[in-house]
Amino acid sequence: MTSIKKTDTELMDKVVRLARNRGFVFPGSEIYGGLQNSWDYGPIGVELKRNIKELWWKMFVLERPDMVGIDANIIMNTRVWEASGHLDSFNDTLIECKKCHTRFRDDDLFVYMLSEKGKPRSTNTEELLKELVSFPCPECNNVGEFTKPKFFHTMFRTNLGSIETPENTVYLRPETAQAMFVDFAEIVRVSRKRLPFGIAQIGKAFRNEITTGNFIFRLREFEQMEIEYFIEPPKTKKDWEKHFDHWLKEIKKWLDVIGVDKNRVKEVEIPKKERAHYSERTVDIEFQYPFGQKELYGLAYRTDYDISAHQKHSGESLKYRDPKTGKEFVPHVIEPSLGVERTILAVLLSAYTEEEVVSAKGEKETRIVLKLPSIIAPYKVAILPLSDKAELTKMAESIRKELIGDFSVDYDTTQSIGKRYRRQDEIGTPYCVTVDFDSLDDKKVTIRDRDTMKQDRVEIKKIREYLNKKLI
Repeated sequence: MTSIKKTDTELMDKVVRLARNRGFVFPGSEIYGGLQNSWDYGPIGVELKRNIKELWWKMFVLERPDMVGIDANIIMNTRVWEASGHLDSFNDTLIECKKCHTRFRDDDLFVYMLSEKGKPRSTNTEELLKELVSFPCPECNNVGEFTKPKFFHTMFRTNLGSIETPENTVYLRPETAQAMFVDFAEIVRVSRKRLPFGIAQIGKAFRNEITTGNFIFRLREFEQMEIEYFIEPPKTKKDWEKHFDHWLKEIKKWLDVIGVDKNRVKEVEIPKKERAHYSERTVDIEFQYPFGQKELYGLAYRTDYDISAHQKHSGESLKYRDPKTGKEFVPHVIEPSLGVERTILAVLLSAYTEEEVVSAKGEKETRIVLKLPSIIAPYKVAILPLSDKAELTKMAESIRKELIGDFSVDYDTTQSIGKRYRRQDEIGTPYCVTVDFDSLDDKKVTIRDRDTMKQDRVEIKKIREYLNKKLI
C-alpha cells in the first residue's frame, strides 16, 4: 500500500465530501434551502461525536478523584451575564466591504491580509487598517473599500414568557463556564470536595458570529467540553503554574489518544495585549487546518476574576472555607476549554488517508480509509455475510447478537463484499467479520483489519476474545 499525498485544499474538499456521503455531517434544513452554516450529524457522525464526548468525560471526570460534573441550563438569569461582563463586552469587531457588503471579523480579515502579503502576525490595529486601504476584498476583489471597524454584539437574545418586554429579555449562553462559577458554593456543599478540584461540563453554547464557515469550524451553535479547576490563591507564580502545566500536559495526552496529527498541532503563547482582561496567562493549542492555523483548544489562568465578580453582583458569598484551617478565601481558576466540533474536524483531517492498492483483478485503485483510533470509531466491528442467502444471514445475525453487548456493531448485507469493505474503511471501522459458505462447515469467520487489510481465520466461539485483544 502506498499513501497518496494531498494538498490542503484537496484534503478539505475530500473530508467534507466523505463526511456528507457517509453520514457523518450534512447541511441542516436542506429541503428548505438550508440555513447558513447549519450542520446536522448523521447516523455515523453522531456515534463519533458521542464517543469523543464520552471518552473526554471518562478521562477528565470519571477517572479523576478531583473532578465532578454538572449539566447546567442554557438560559440563565440575565444578571449572570451582567456580572461576567458579557452584556457589555462580548463583542466582535466587524468590517464590511462597501461593494459586495460581505462582513468580516477584523481579526480574520487582518490575518488573511498578512498571510497574502507574506507578513508576520501583528496586533497594531492602526497599521493594519492603513494596509487594508490597498488590499482587495477576499470576496469581490474590489480594492480598499471597507467600512471602519464597528462593534457587533454576539449573544443571542430571546424572550422569557408570553409577553415581550425588556424585563423578560434573556440570552442563550455564549459559553458553558459561567454556570460552574455561579454554582460553585452549592457544588462544594454537596460534593464535599477539597481544593484543588475541578468542575466539568459538556454542553451547547451559542454565538451570533459575524462570519461562519470552513465546514464545522466556526458555528453559531456548538458544543464545549470545559473544566474550571479551582485552586487556592497562589502565594507565588509557581503555585498556579504547576496546575497550568499539568492541564497543558493533559490536553496533549488527550490529543494523542484521539489521534490528532501532532505535526499539525502548535502551542501558542498569547501575549498580554491579546488576552482576555481577566487572564494572567493563556495558551492556545492551534491546529494547522487546510484554511490556516487556527485555535483548537484554549487554556487560561483566570485568577479569581469570575468568582469575585459573581460574589460582588449577587451579594452572596462564594468563598471557599478550608475545613482544616477554617480560613475563607475566593479560589483562583485554571480553565481548559475544548470545542467538540473543532475536535471532530481535526480528527477527521488527521485520520483521512488515501492509499494506492491492488484490486482482486490485479488493477491499481485508490482506497480511502479513515484511520480513527478504535476507541472513538463509530463502529468497532462490522458483520458482513458474504451474500444474503438465508443460511449465511442467520449465522451472521447470531454473531451480531453475541457481540452487540460488548461492541458497537454494524451489520450490512447490501452490495458486493468488496464495496462493503470499502464503506467500512471510509467510516473508520477497525474490523470486519465476514461470514462465508465455508463458515457453515468449519464454524470459522474471516476477520479483516482496516489498516493493514490482513485477514485472519478465527473460530466463531473465539471472535470476542480476538476482538478484545485487538481493541484494547
